[in-house]
Amino acid sequence: MNTIKIGLFGFGTVGQGIYHVLKQAKNAHATIKRICVRDISKPRATDLPPSLLTDRQEDILDDPEINLIVEVIDNADAAYGIVTTALRRGIDVVSGNKAMLARHLPELIDMQRRYNAALLYDASSCGSIPVIRNLEEYYDNDLLLEVKGILNGSSNYILSCVFDHGETYGQALDHARRLGFAESDPTFDIGGWDALFKLIIITVHALGEYVAPERIFTYGIQNIHEADIRYAREKRMKIKLVAQVAKVSESAFTMFVMPEFVGPEKYIYSVDDEYNGVVIRGECYDRQFMFGKGAGSLPTASSILSDIMARRHNYRYEYKKMAYLDRPAYTTDVTLRIYARYGTTDIPSLLPFKKITEMYMSEGSNYVIGDILLSDLIAHRRLLDASDIFIANLSRFFSDRDISH
Repeated sequence: MNTIKIGLFGFGTVGQGIYHVLKQAKNAHATIKRICVRDISKPRATDLPPSLLTDRQEDILDDPEINLIVEVIDNADAAYGIVTTALRRGIDVVSGNKAMLARHLPELIDMQRRYNAALLYDASSCGSIPVIRNLEEYYDNDLLLEVKGILNGSSNYILSCVFDHGETYGQALDHARRLGFAESDPTFDIGGWDALFKLIIITVHALGEYVAPERIFTYGIQNIHEADIRYAREKRMKIKLVAQVAKVSESAFTMFVMPEFVGPEKYIYSVDDEYNGVVIRGECYDRQFMFGKGAGSLPTASSILSDIMARRHNYRYEYKKMAYLDRPAYTTDVTLRIYARYGTTDIPSLLPFKKITEMYMSEGSNYVIGDILLSDLIAHRRLLDASDIFIANLSRFFSDRDISH
């Protein structure tokens, strides 16, 4: 592919970033031929030739000169329609829509093979951090043990305001909204869903296995309380919203998203503000750490540009690990140690702890620390939504390896 002519869907924060980045990228040999938006008449900060804009998808999808679709809209259902239509027509696609990808990745992988078209999506996970292509190429073996990190910049910014700048959770959330790091309805970010969708995509490239969103335990930071923050500070730790996939044996792996108490000896302890940080652990190379801006106009646009350039050189994901004969199987039969803070809800009686190691009761709040199966957390997921409950992981995976290094 010598010259790339792009049909761009979406011209919000990321779409405008792509437009500006392409203008600066002298060696991209790529131009935007048409941009599809919902409302042509909407005022825009970026001056565009009127002929570039359309509100008709077919003006892009039916244009024989356009040889790459770049999709950066925020509607997962609409993105799915655009991407599948393009792939069926043999048109290559670059997408940043993690919700759409996480729900439909097996089908989209099959379509790429069937219609000989490529779908690239490094921008869908961790913004400017090239985690997917690294997992696909550099870590294309079975030595990988764990991928763990902070995958959502909005929730991390809020928690940084709390732990580094002494703000309350409510003040931090308002601050994040004013700066555009959190939406007016921040549930997608603070509820852990954004991190979950990224983790699903990462797991396909890390271990060659797809796990549907509804099968994975996901718990966010929306119920965090001053008592939880105080407990973390007393222990000289921070609370981070962490997503992880980890091998628990030669034949099994687990994955989940939940808050975690993180000590200063951990790499992700110092990942603050809107940044993301990913730790990749392997059998022979211990831990490797990737750090960078996980969201925003230009960081995400730079990742999109990387995918555009990759298609110019005919790069595509090979999904090598999905062809392994001895891939590990997903399991929730894993024991976690959790901190559970509660008010009137009787957590020690309602959750089936295997063992309780610590218990505290006061007039203001109570907490219990104990061991529980991940499958039991999933089974009691609705209970945990109660507003007087907050849980966090006390990570023990690979702790023996960390102590020895």
